[in-house]
Amino acid sequence: MFETRIMREELARHYDLAPSVEAAERQADLYARMDKVLSPVDWAMHAPYVEAINKLKRERDAVILAHNYMTPEIYHGIADVVGDSLQLAIEATKVEAQVIVQCGVHFMAETSKILNPAKTVLMPDMEAGCSLAESITAEGIAEMRCQYPGAPVVSYVNTTAEVKAASDICCTSANALQIVEAMESDTVIMTPDQHLARNVAKQSTKRIVWWEGSCIVHEQYTAEEMRAYRAADPEVKIIAHPECTTEVTAEADFTGSTSGIIDWIDRERPKKALLVTECSMASNITDAFPDVAFQKPCNMCPYMKMISLEKVLWSLHTLSPEVVVPEEVAVPARRAVERMIELSRSLAKA
Repeated sequence: MFETRIMREELARHYDLAPSVEAAERQADLYARMDKVLSPVDWAMHAPYVEAINKLKRERDAVILAHNYMTPEIYHGIADVVGDSLQLAIEATKVEAQVIVQCGVHFMAETSKILNPAKTVLMPDMEAGCSLAESITAEGIAEMRCQYPGAPVVSYVNTTAEVKAASDICCTSANALQIVEAMESDTVIMTPDQHLARNVAKQSTKRIVWWEGSCIVHEQYTAEEMRAYRAADPEVKIIAHPECTTEVTAEADFTGSTSGIIDWIDRERPKKALLVTECSMASNITDAFPDVAFQKPCNMCPYMKMISLEKVLWSLHTLSPEVVVPEEVAVPARRAVERMIELSRSLAKA
């Protein structure tokens, strides 16, 4: 368990973390990126942590990778690289710093370690897991292989290192269709997200079979909700993540990964957009699209929200907790992730 009292007492001995208007004013440029979604009072509370973290990460030769679902003070205040799972996986291979702090969930930190075995990878809270990643095991992969002999296994990057190691290749929501189509088999096994697999199957020429896993955030949305939102405001554009059910994506104007969602909004510039995904996403891109009125049915990921400024500061201060992946797991897992990255790059050039 995370010892909050011990952490706070130790941090208080080394850093002035009391709410500070002065610290807030010193970092006005950072606040300008999030002032539409974060009050001045909240910023005065966060600013001392942001200032301490940004100073300490330079001293530690550290870089902070943050997923799009992080809270605004992390996403805009301390992150060096932001993006979806594919973007963070690719950027992790380019990191020159000796320390990587992963602001996301545990499988993301494992992926960074797999791709950077010589670097120190820190996870601010080891309890920040993922219901989807926990729904599949290497034994589950073996079961699927027995059921569909010869079919390649395409596993979502939202999986543990052991599952990646048991797979032929990884995918993300951004490249899943392209990865599946590139497989030299009429039948493809997709794990663990059944809804991503079903959404890919609607567009694929392959026969896709899947594991019955799902994301606790995206599975909550219903088609009835979408129809109600559209009836209430016919002008709103509904933008869904492919981890939503096929019934929900059928109601959407666009379905895509978090990076795909950003690209679509940038291209289409809707007056109103309803983001059917983790609700921090809308908060984090509001500043980039001031002409778009974002509406958000707010389903939060409890695991993503376990990462806080306080825990990031503690992680940098102590250089812990450190993520370790055994070499016998890391080598085949690295092969599956690197194959995804290489294939994604070659497909992008084609």
